[in-house]
Amino acid sequence: MRVTLVHPAGFNFVPGQPDFSVLANRMAPIGLLQLAAWLEQHGHPTAVHDCLGPVAPVGLTGNVELILATKPDLVGFSSTTSGFMDTVDLAAEIRRRRPEIRLVVGNVHATSIGAPLLQHFPEIDALCIGEGEGAMLDLAEGRPWKDIPNLVYREGDAIRANPRRNRILDLDSLPFPAYEKLAGFPRGYHLPLFSYEKRWGATMITSRGCPYTCSFCDRTIFERLHKFNSAAYIHEHMRHLRDRFGVRHINIYDDLFTAHKQRVDDLCRLLVDRPLGVNFNCAIRTGHTSTEMLRDLKRAGALMVSLGIESADPEMMRRHKAGVTLGAVRDTVDKIHAAGLRAKGLFIFGLPGETPATLRATSDFVLSLDLDEMNMTKFSPMYGAPIWEECTSGRSGDFHEDWRLMNCLNFVFKPSGFASREEMDALYNWHVRRFYDSKGFRRRFARRLWAHRWSLWHVVKNLPRIVQAARYFSANKAQLDAARRDFPLHPRQPRDLPPFLSPELRADAATAIAPVQPPR
Repeated sequence: MRVTLVHPAGFNFVPGQPDFSVLANRMAPIGLLQLAAWLEQHGHPTAVHDCLGPVAPVGLTGNVELILATKPDLVGFSSTTSGFMDTVDLAAEIRRRRPEIRLVVGNVHATSIGAPLLQHFPEIDALCIGEGEGAMLDLAEGRPWKDIPNLVYREGDAIRANPRRNRILDLDSLPFPAYEKLAGFPRGYHLPLFSYEKRWGATMITSRGCPYTCSFCDRTIFERLHKFNSAAYIHEHMRHLRDRFGVRHINIYDDLFTAHKQRVDDLCRLLVDRPLGVNFNCAIRTGHTSTEMLRDLKRAGALMVSLGIESADPEMMRRHKAGVTLGAVRDTVDKIHAAGLRAKGLFIFGLPGETPATLRATSDFVLSLDLDEMNMTKFSPMYGAPIWEECTSGRSGDFHEDWRLMNCLNFVFKPSGFASREEMDALYNWHVRRFYDSKGFRRRFARRLWAHRWSLWHVVKNLPRIVQAARYFSANKAQLDAARRDFPLHPRQPRDLPPFLSPELRADAATAIAPVQPPR
């Protein structure tokens, strides 16, 4: 069976406006590429189409043309919440033009909601729940749908939900992602600007799942089971990217790369004994990292490590990031710098319990850490997160459930401590300017300017588009602000669908979050 896997564009900046965000960062859809390699390994011709890719057309019609040009028997969409309505529009057009093609949707949105999606969207034939390799292979091989675990499907007027299958325990049994199927890779894809010194760049995922229960994370796909590639597999994967595609810097996007200490030790030893000349960035967790591990990461080629901090308010951290203290964060950042690594702090603004005072305290803490880089996400509730019910109940704030806006770039949730979303945007912009205008950041940036010459070259090469973007947003600020406020809901999007949670995740949702009293 011929299979085409599609990464929908969704909304990645201001809905309805030109998307300039890909100038700063364009990530390859790693999950689809690994699934494509798996299907090819089992004899099923597979194509990949990235609607956000460097050669993809803008708009529905052109992307549907390219999908149909691959002559698929089965089309699989990998869709986040913010990309789901784009998936629906693509599926509806494919269904209109080629009704015999089977259409399946997977990834987090399908997994966290399940059967109700099929009730609302008849153009979708089935949902792939959880890990996709087993169910997609069964579909490609023509197995009866009633016998395919991880599948939710339509049978006449009824909707059937098959049991979940066991997780893949040996991730080393999976082939490397089929990067060669991605048009424009690696040159048309790039890592976040000024986060690397060597080009070309690529992304890797070397584990699945996370052993922790943060309030805001959707864990419905992998639940509590944390599995990972071996050090030898990762080393060979890096070599593959270097030798076949010329990649010299890799961002490892595991939820927690250092969760298994022995694996990190083994990988560092391999990279020191058999160096590849490849740099990498990865994520660590406070309390999961020693001075020795950080020094080993530096010797192995690590450039920057990220750590989730989320907030500088102790009560906010207790509720949303249990087990992490501000003192431990400061100590970890000091150790990162002592090891010669760059430290990137990851923060979330707008969680339940947030107020202008907690944001200002977080901003002060960020500057006091002397971080090399910082990312502050605008909080979006996720269906499978423990905090979902609290956000949608209204007791902690106001939630505007527009799936297209739930991309961590819009304040869809307004905590009770804020008068308006405009107030939140103003504070967010104040903090971002404050960080990047700080003397410490400017000093570090100037000192590393030559090291970042490839990022500078990317900026120069795209300068006309960057100037166009600046002029566009400057000239249309009032209209864009109005669009954010009044952007209409997609006419087919339902609201208030119940999330599907296993008994284990229901227990997490019930115990992980302590109720918060609205601020007086």
